[in-house]
Amino acid sequence: MTIQKKGSARWSGGIKDGKGFVSTETSALSAQPYGFNARFENGAGTNPEELIGAAHSSCFAMALSGNLEKEGYTAKDLDAVATVSLEKIGEGYEVTKIDLFLKAEVEGIDDKTFQDVVEKTKDTCPISKLLNAEITLDWQLTGSSTEARA
Repeated sequence: MTIQKKGSARWSGGIKDGKGFVSTETSALSAQPYGFNARFENGAGTNPEELIGAAHSSCFAMALSGNLEKEGYTAKDLDAVATVSLEKIGEGYEVTKIDLFLKAEVEGIDDKTFQDVVEKTKDTCPISKLLNAEITLDWQLTGSSTEARA
């Protein structure tokens, strides 16, 4: 079974003075502006790296929920953030690293089991497998008998 979802972008003008709009099939984003200023100068609008971060963190949290459920646990709260690093390499730019941070509340789970499930999820979430960059992970578990941080 193949599931297909669409995102689209429209761009007009040069790299610095141009502007673009990005949309999703579900209209969660509808002609959301993006451009050079939002990508390289913290201007208004969105940019590809934060969209990748949103996609990666949401995929990771959803996949982790499923993997925890397979182990008999239900996540009370999973708060994932993916920080995407864009670096100038030679004449161009590359996404070189994604740092995932997870704050999780899962009652009744021990640190070892949680760490095993989290690490497995980092390696097997569909967006993690798609990306060709170093992916790191840091996490904090609350709501168990002890609080842990990898």
